Amino acid sequence: MALIEFDNYKSELAQYKTPLDEIRASLDLEGKQHRIAEMERQMEEPTFWDDPDKSAKIMKDLNSLKSAVGRYNSLKSQYEDIETLIEMGREEDDEELAKEAGEALQSFSKDIENMRTSLLLSGEYDANNATVALSAGTGGTEAMDFNEMLYRMYTRWCERHGFAVKLLDYQEGDEAGIKGVTFQVEGENAYGLLKSEAGVHRLVRISPFNAQGKRQTSFCSCDVMPELDDNIEIDIDPSDLKIDTYRSSGAGGQHINKTSSAVRITHIPTGIVCACQEERSQFQNKDKAMAMLKAKLYMLKQQAHAEKLSDIRGDVKEIAWGSQIRNYVLQPYTMVKDVRTGEETGNAQAVLDGDIDQFISAYLKWVQLGKPDRRVADAD
Repeated sequence: MALIEFDNYKSELAQYKTPLDEIRASLDLEGKQHRIAEMERQMEEPTFWDDPDKSAKIMKDLNSLKSAVGRYNSLKSQYEDIETLIEMGREEDDEELAKEAGEALQSFSKDIENMRTSLLLSGEYDANNATVALSAGTGGTEAMDFNEMLYRMYTRWCERHGFAVKLLDYQEGDEAGIKGVTFQVEGENAYGLLKSEAGVHRLVRISPFNAQGKRQTSFCSCDVMPELDDNIEIDIDPSDLKIDTYRSSGAGGQHINKTSSAVRITHIPTGIVCACQEERSQFQNKDKAMAMLKAKLYMLKQQAHAEKLSDIRGDVKEIAWGSQIRNYVLQPYTMVKDVRTGEETGNAQAVLDGDIDQFISAYLKWVQLGKPDRRVADAD
């Protein structure tokens, strides 16, 4: 019986030979290795650290190149290891080795798909860290609970991909859940991957807050912005700003603070709001909130037309019916469906546990194809 399994695994593995070769070609592996060697030679020069800004950029580029090469080499090693495992298993007709080969093949399949997805990232800011802001919309307590579910979903996804998460602002819900939360995701290509999540998300389920057990719909918005370099200059008129201070609260444990160290900045002309309560110092929180505001204003400035704004922040729409980018249906059936790309899955729980790679990949491919009109009907 195991021999049949190994033959199937061998055929399945062979299907990844071409994608692996395509990844190598897309990466220009030889070119990257040449650039790595050249940068390492530059680092050995006595004057390398004389210009800190230049040397820091070279170091960042070097780490990025090494990461890409390392990921490909890891995929190649996985392929060869599975190939060896299959051959060993066929010779011994071992059930345990068959199970091990199946699990390794499944893991390899996900890793190679993630690598192919990362190759779709070519935007100016795709490699940067990301700042994500989640806000509860229409739906009251139900929406705030959904907002907490989304926060959990994204933090779980970050854990799977080795991204660091830094909580910047947290507003507890009135009765349950989260009214609003802002967090930074640190890691290579964080913005490029998460930009697909910008927009309004819709949940349909039997409400745990409704005594009559009725089906209820709620909405939350997700705003995703890239972290920008400090040297980018943005002129902001102080008279255009409304600055509020309040006591820190929420998951970070800073609710014990007795001083109003948290800061919320509102840019009156655009209505953009940025807040931070991560630091205990009001001045530090103000600096971080201002950095977020500058990033948002800079990105807005780069867009000459309103229809292009969705490439950076996602469509700015009311957080309510008809504006969603994705539907999460838990009743009367389970399904998660992206309105833009048509990508869907019946395993809603896996998605809410952080398994959103298929939606990110589908979005990046959809953008690469020029955002074709899918004419997708909303899930009920």
